[in-house]
Amino acid sequence: MKLTEKLTIRNTTFKNRVMFPPLTTGYEDRNGTITDQDMDFYTRLAKGGVGYIVIGDVAPVNNFTPTPRLFQDSQIESFKKLADSVHEYGAKLGIQIFHPEYDCETMMRLFAEGKMEEVRTKLHHDMMHFVDEVSEETLLSIIDKMCACAVRAQKAGVDVIQIHGDRLVGALCSTKMNHRTDKFGGSLENRTRFALLLVEALRKAVPDMILDYKFSVVTPERGKGGIDEADAPAFAQMLEKAGVDMLHVAQANHTGNMADTIPPMGVQPYGFFAEISGKVKEAVSIPVSTVGRIITPEMAEQILASGKADMVGIGRGLLADADWANKAANHEFCDIRLCISCNKGCTDKIQHREFLSCVLNAENGYEGTRKILPAEMPKHLVIVGGGAAGMEAARVAAEKGHRVTLFEQNTRLGGQLELACVPPRKEEMRRFTEYLSHCMKQDAITLRLGEKATPEKILALNPDHVIIAVGAHSFHFPIKGIDQACVCDAWDVLRGSTQVYGKAAVIGGGMVGCETAEYLAEKGCQVSVIEMMDKIAAGESETILPTLKENYKKYGVAEYPSHKVEEIQMGKVICRNKAEEEVIIDCDFVVLAMGAKPVIFNTTFLEEAKIPFAKIGDCGERAADIANAVRTAYDTVNAIS
Repeated sequence: MKLTEKLTIRNTTFKNRVMFPPLTTGYEDRNGTITDQDMDFYTRLAKGGVGYIVIGDVAPVNNFTPTPRLFQDSQIESFKKLADSVHEYGAKLGIQIFHPEYDCETMMRLFAEGKMEEVRTKLHHDMMHFVDEVSEETLLSIIDKMCACAVRAQKAGVDVIQIHGDRLVGALCSTKMNHRTDKFGGSLENRTRFALLLVEALRKAVPDMILDYKFSVVTPERGKGGIDEADAPAFAQMLEKAGVDMLHVAQANHTGNMADTIPPMGVQPYGFFAEISGKVKEAVSIPVSTVGRIITPEMAEQILASGKADMVGIGRGLLADADWANKAANHEFCDIRLCISCNKGCTDKIQHREFLSCVLNAENGYEGTRKILPAEMPKHLVIVGGGAAGMEAARVAAEKGHRVTLFEQNTRLGGQLELACVPPRKEEMRRFTEYLSHCMKQDAITLRLGEKATPEKILALNPDHVIIAVGAHSFHFPIKGIDQACVCDAWDVLRGSTQVYGKAAVIGGGMVGCETAEYLAEKGCQVSVIEMMDKIAAGESETILPTLKENYKKYGVAEYPSHKVEEIQMGKVICRNKAEEEVIIDCDFVVLAMGAKPVIFNTTFLEEAKIPFAKIGDCGERAADIANAVRTAYDTVNAIS
């Protein structure tokens, strides 16, 4: 495979073509210093076979944003420990230098004084002030700070300096964001002047280090802070001439919608930036990497084999499975826990000032504290339920060395995952079902599909421990008229056991209700969504929400937030709005999507037999989501020694 071939740049050899691209993690200390959480995370990636790791958004100045910082010599040691650690596994380390597009010193002072409203106002203003109005002297001083940061990185043993060609550098290159009339604005030569001056200065400051450039491209459809697609080949040649050793071609940002650069499932095609990467590569002689919805090793290999890139960035895919590279190298493709591009644990967490994690991988973000250790005494576990929680529990148990018998009353594994993949764009969730189902094909796991786990059957197996993962069922609040023939359940609609046509009123504006509404709208129904709270789709990923709303507009889905349903009659739903006014919504069908409640599993027989047991996933304390299913399964079973 080309994926496993070495790549030599300057005097540095990368052991393969797998790159972990720059992502904001939120793992760093408050002053931006590398922490144990950083160490554990990046070292785990290196151990998993990644050839090139880039730490994203490393600031050369002090600021209040949750990113790494390398602005003073006292921070060198923490970066050195990290570099030494990843080097032990043959990985090369890069840092992506960026400067925030605002007055850091003033912002830090306001932040320290707790003047958050002033911070927000200034932040909004300074995004353009630092592009359009800041003086040449200030811009040149930023270059000096970036060079000082690079020198510190070199002292720390870092292998590569990547220039963040989005953010401030990309905004200055942009025809959409740069409105300057001096020598840093207007023509292509002027707009790229700062970027080229920065490259030349870095080349002098760290002459022996590899210079990588995040080559952010603004397409006609998406992006703001970067170079226009039409100018990309010419700019790439300018960067090569200035001293850049490699280019990382990616989608430009600054649109206010993270779905542009980190697209969720179904919003962008797979490998959506490969074609642009190929055009840039044709224009230069230096290596080019690319990123963007490259999910499987087969996708990565095709991009490399077709000559569209020399290296591939696997971001979210490595959060889902840190061993992606090693498994790919060993052709263990089915063993890879493939990313489903849900953005719930990664992008959404960062946007909410939480640290990076993955809903499919309980270890991500907790690499130092969550590890599957061999059982001291192998046991026989009976697991009841073959959904996400049950299968994850079986997977972890088998890896620990336990023997497992898993009961699933249906003839198929998957549970609610089978429903979750039905709405528009959600079919990619099947990858997780396929992965977990593949994990069940182990000698240590006995599947009893199409069997209900009765007390007699469980006790006959004489288990050492029982894990209950029977999931949840849809829940309905009592509403007058709920027994009308026109009323059905959203789960049954997604399952395909109930057909809906004409006008459909969906009661419940949570994720299930909103996705069911979109599903029905795409099938030609005239849909209304009724939600008693003041916001519809409150639990949806912020990167998926814009697409869902666009489809609502496209199909004419009517939204009724802050509406309480009082009665269902044949042909209509009677509601009351916030102003206590009666609102009548005409419909042929009423689809209930009011939430879920845990399935009750009577454990009296286990208590009487003194058999230890635990409830995980949706049947635990409350019905939740896939992240809860995976985490509770992993932690519960991993604790059984």
